[in-house]
Amino acid sequence: MWRLVPPKLGRLSRSLKLAALGSLLVLMVMHSPSLLASWQRNELADRRFLQLNKCPACFGTSWCRRFLNGQVVFEAWGRLRLLDFLNVKNVYFAQYGEPREGGRRRVVLKRLGSQRELAQLDQSICKRATGRPRCDLLQAMPRTEFARLNGDVRLLTPEAVEGWSDLVHCPSQRLLDRLVRRYAETKDSGSFLLRNLKDSERMQLLLTLAFNPEPLVLQSFPSDEGWPFAKYLGACGRMVAVNYVGEELWSYFNAPWEKRVDLAWQLMEIAEQLTNNDFEFALYLLDVSFDNFAVGPRDGKVIIVDAENVLVADKRLIRQNKPENWDVWYESKFDDCDKEACLSFSKEILCARATVDHNYYAVCQNLLSRHATWRGTSGGLLHDPPSEIAKDGRLEALLDECANPKKRYGRFQAAKELREYLAQLSNNVR
Repeated sequence: MWRLVPPKLGRLSRSLKLAALGSLLVLMVMHSPSLLASWQRNELADRRFLQLNKCPACFGTSWCRRFLNGQVVFEAWGRLRLLDFLNVKNVYFAQYGEPREGGRRRVVLKRLGSQRELAQLDQSICKRATGRPRCDLLQAMPRTEFARLNGDVRLLTPEAVEGWSDLVHCPSQRLLDRLVRRYAETKDSGSFLLRNLKDSERMQLLLTLAFNPEPLVLQSFPSDEGWPFAKYLGACGRMVAVNYVGEELWSYFNAPWEKRVDLAWQLMEIAEQLTNNDFEFALYLLDVSFDNFAVGPRDGKVIIVDAENVLVADKRLIRQNKPENWDVWYESKFDDCDKEACLSFSKEILCARATVDHNYYAVCQNLLSRHATWRGTSGGLLHDPPSEIAKDGRLEALLDECANPKKRYGRFQAAKELREYLAQLSNNVR
């Protein structure tokens, strides 16, 4: 009779690592000529590696001169294509330098999707245009919905793109004008009129909007204006460049208590800024985990580094149209699920209410409170507080009410008090 015996995890982990390392060494020996070539060659100056040949089924061309001139180079292990199978998210680290400036700075390169997702995108374009899974994308794009606004079309309207992605799940004309006016992949940015864009640029904009709108979020709500997102730099083909922020928030999980309190306060401030701001746009974070935030090494500032799943609701339009229950405060439902970083929300309600607690809920449940789980840990960023704070009980009570409120509209008040309390603790520990 078979009996299931739990393995010794430490020994098993070491064995798996050794096996993986051995397999990797064998592959490296087998591919040594190509390995050496990929190490010596700057593939970021290769048009095919950048997939520039797939434009306008790409994300832009504003940074192509920098890439093709060799100003952007992979860091160390990023040069080895043999390791790409481990890089599921297609995110790379590189060094960029301007000849006139001297020196280099770190940047992050993204393909905005996995190899499988990008292949599915190509197949989808081809099937819609030709009925076949493979085709010439340059010829196919003008025969898809991405070309519907080519020609003498004046505006990008909600009817044309509503529901294409989280960013435009419920777009207002004001939001779409902002997207077009701030579109960075054209020389004539600054106008909300589509007619000022070339047909190829319109198709690139619409494809980005549908496939992964993160670049458009970063462009429309830029860090230079105080928004808590990474700085968008540019694109070439299917490679997007953004500013490197720092280590991910996860690396601070066991940082000194003083540091974690400051980070927690910043996270709650981000939740507030994205919910209530002078522009009357509510930016709701639908994917909140420790990997989606990073911390600047010098200023210690928390920044959002993954903005693919951001829903933008126009509060001005909600107040103007007054949909049913528009002025009833909406409380997000606590979700004690078995998975990591899960959230419960209704996009339709986020789009139709003027007062919503979603961002407070997401940050408290998935990052700060005892309900937060990530990579096998629990307890959240504010785990193991000093004895005097634990004994006082106020912090734990506020975190619990923010994550899983017991009173009606309790999260709104708890979030406000938590921000104030964390600010007080931060001042006390500095």
